[in-house]
Formats: sequence, C-alpha cells, structure tokens
Amino acid sequence: MKINTLKRVLSRSYYSFLIDFFVFKRMSGVNRRFSVFWKDRNPQLFDKTGKTPFDPHYLYHPAWAARVLAQTKPQLHIDISSILSFSTIISAFIPVRFYDYRPANIKLNNFNAEKVDLLSLPFTDNSVKSLSCMHTVEHIGLGRYGDSIDPDGDIKAINELKRVTAVDGNLLFVVPIGKPKITFNAHRIYEYSQIIEYFDGFDLKDFFLIPDDALKNGPIKNATKDDSNRQNYGCGCFWFKKLK
Repeated sequence: MKINTLKRVLSRSYYSFLIDFFVFKRMSGVNRRFSVFWKDRNPQLFDKTGKTPFDPHYLYHPAWAARVLAQTKPQLHIDISSILSFSTIISAFIPVRFYDYRPANIKLNNFNAEKVDLLSLPFTDNSVKSLSCMHTVEHIGLGRYGDSIDPDGDIKAINELKRVTAVDGNLLFVVPIGKPKITFNAHRIYEYSQIIEYFDGFDLKDFFLIPDDALKNGPIKNATKDDSNRQNYGCGCFWFKKLK
C-alpha cells in the first residue's frame, strides 16, 4: 500500500473511531456502568470487516490434523513444533507431548512441553505411533529461530521423523507446497514430488491441500499432484503411514 493511500485509510479509520467514541460516551449517560475517559482509549481501526479474517494455512491445517486424529484415536500423540493451539486443544481429548527448539511454558493437564532438537529426536527407532510435524521443517537450517545454518537441515529433520515413526504408525507432515524455491530466511517451498521422494518407505494415506485461493474457495480434499503444482505458496498436508 502506498504511503499516501495508507494515510488516507488511517485518517478515515481514525475519524470513524472518534465519532464512535463520542457517540458511545454520550449514550452511556450519567448512570453509566463504566467510566468512559479519552485517556483510556485503545483504537482498533481495522476490524470493521464484512467477514472474519484468518490465515488459511494456519486455520485449515490444524483442523485437518485434528480430524485425522479423530479417526486414528491414538493413546498418545507426539507433536514436533507445530502451532501451539493445535496441541493444546487436542490435549483435551488425547494426551500430548509437545517438543520445540524453544519450549513453551504451558500448564495444562494431558499436555507436556519439552525442548528438542529436531535433528536429534530423543526417541528410539520405530517407537512413535502417532506423530505430527506441521509447518516446521521448511524452517530448519535457516537460522530463523536460533537454529544452526544448514542447507540440508530440512532433510536431516525429515530423516529423524522417519526414523522414530513406528511401523504402521501415523505421521502428519505439513509444509508449503508449489513451485520449489527458498525464500531466505523465512521458509522453503517444496514440490509435491520432492515430499513423496523424501518419504520413501511410507504410504500416503491422504493429501489435503490448502491452495493459493483458499480464502475464496477453501481447501482441496483428496488433492492431486497437479493441484499442488499449480500453487505458488500452497500448504500441503500429508498423512503418511510407515510401511514395514
């Protein structure tokens, strides 16, 4: 948005805020329940929208994962560095152990948070029956979160996820998908075929795609490789099961 346009938008929004404030103050009257003082103002200028805004990547992919877990019904679920709201919410129904390079100080029953390096997971081979790592691996090795610079950090992390997943265990894996590239130091974007190749030895149970136009048209269930390849910055949700 250009500077002049931004100034005009801010001016209109703040003018609307001023009108609302003085109308509210007048309507509150003498016997108001709350004192209305100008010094206590906290202008929220951009919430008068026709629809509730949301980030489709971070709304749809945890919703997809929760629905998978509703099918698999694990006795325990391990999550590696996915968005915290996912683990904390599902912990109401499923015991969850959450691991992150930057551990979260959260106190909830059925929920435990610990520090971990995704390049060296503290689990034995073939031991985790229900595992998720969502919108995380694309960052590994870029230094964004204080981790070491490593161009192959994502591959090493994927190999760790593969190593610890139990035979016949479920792995929920989510990364940006579309035309492959790296946008340093934010994230990598993968091609569908790359992910399938990286997870050799795993069976793809489901591919759920959050496309570029998800705000308008929603996600694509049972998506295809062609659907994925049409994206610029989509979100690919892969439900893998480890083969023998």
